[in-house]
Amino acid sequence: MTTAQRSRTDELRPVDPELFRTLLRRQASTVTVVTAVARGTRPACLGDMGAPLRAGFTATSFTSVSLDPPLVSFCLGATSSSSPVLDRAEHVAVHLLAANQTEAARIFSTKGVDRFAAYPYWEAGPFGLPLLTGVLGRLLCRVVHRVPAGDHSLVIAEPLALAEGVDGPPLLHHRGGYTTAAAA
Repeated sequence: MTTAQRSRTDELRPVDPELFRTLLRRQASTVTVVTAVARGTRPACLGDMGAPLRAGFTATSFTSVSLDPPLVSFCLGATSSSSPVLDRAEHVAVHLLAANQTEAARIFSTKGVDRFAAYPYWEAGPFGLPLLTGVLGRLLCRVVHRVPAGDHSLVIAEPLALAEGVDGPPLLHHRGGYTTAAAA
């Protein structure tokens, strides 16, 4: 295609936040829920006996990083209510959501709710991590790096154990909503 034949939408433009967000929404992403646990930080004299604090959030930024050693990554917004727990967590569980788990994705992306009370399909796992049930797969990971990246943190984690879950299509996030992969 020559420059004369190129449409106006193909022209490169300076990046602004709205254009950036609009363009990225065109990319479909798999949907995961990340859960984490960290020890409480309030002193015992204020009533905290070091009880673990739980957090869970929906992430569409999950990806594999390396096969040798095995590493995965995901991002979390710096102002997320899950950040204080994730900043101190030694381990996380990453859950690959199935197409029928839209409710889990919505609950774990909702602000101001007790996500673990609102979503009852989980059980306690190793290190006290909440483990969602009915997922396509689960990775139990050790956090190895946290990298500040703009208004997010990039977390790199080493899978310690894996579990294959149910078989089926994944839940996807595309154009601001949840969808599934079309059958070939």
